[in-house]
Amino acid sequence: MKKIIIPLILCLAISANFVEPAEAGFLSSYKARIEKNKIYSDAEKDIKALFEYQTELTNKYDFEGLYKIYSDDFINNDGYNKKVYFKLIKETWETYPDITYQTKIKDIKVYSDYATVQTEEAAFATTTEDSEFISARGELQAYASCVYHLKKINNSWVIAGENILEEKSALKYGDARFIKMDLSAPSFVNAGQEYTSELKIDLPEEDIVIASINREKMVQPASKSEDAFRRLPEDQILERMFAANNDNVNEYNIASVGVTKTEPVDNTKVRVYMNGLAFIMTRVNVVPVNNFIKFEDEDAQKSK
Repeated sequence: MKKIIIPLILCLAISANFVEPAEAGFLSSYKARIEKNKIYSDAEKDIKALFEYQTELTNKYDFEGLYKIYSDDFINNDGYNKKVYFKLIKETWETYPDITYQTKIKDIKVYSDYATVQTEEAAFATTTEDSEFISARGELQAYASCVYHLKKINNSWVIAGENILEEKSALKYGDARFIKMDLSAPSFVNAGQEYTSELKIDLPEEDIVIASINREKMVQPASKSEDAFRRLPEDQILERMFAANNDNVNEYNIASVGVTKTEPVDNTKVRVYMNGLAFIMTRVNVVPVNNFIKFEDEDAQKSK
């Protein structure tokens, strides 16, 4: 009996020696987890407040205030630094003085003093002047999916970078505002890779549409390509193939659309006039070719 009890007592004693540190470890781990969750929650709250403030500043056109919440070494995936980026913001506000912005946060991830924020954004505006081709003001609608990169400086979050994953915009004048149009192209392509850009239009029977699709590299100052208009085919789809540039520069595909109507003047003459105009734009992110990636089959062939 004693031979059984003694080992049992020894086991209990050994267990007792380990209980206290295990409980202490569990409690300290639990406290650390609570503290970590609190820090993350506080950071998330501060970041949400930062983006609410960003939207407030943009809708008030507060250039100086907006400038302060971006880090001096800011860069985006078009290669624009802070100076160029804010130059474009200023030009946008001058062109569309009534522009309004909306931002919806989709996800926040915090890594100590760094964070990423995924957003969906929209902007709406009207032009201040009529188009040179049609007596009507233009209406702008723009949408983007972005990932912002944040860092903490002096205990405050600032925006250090931006990746624009997807971006579409449409500027429409006259009757073009009421016609559904969509320009589709891949969001990401390899440098030099061929891809197709496709324009679809739900065309009313009484209208005639001429359109073109061009490609412009995201460089500053911007360069404009020549438009080659053609009548929209019967299937109401216009396509064009491009080869992505090899300059490691992102691109815009831009469709220019003219909507025309005809009306009889007399028994022998018909008047043709433009009653709608649109410019549809979509982003194509060009991924540089990495020449330092080697595949096993290539290495094996070289060694033979």
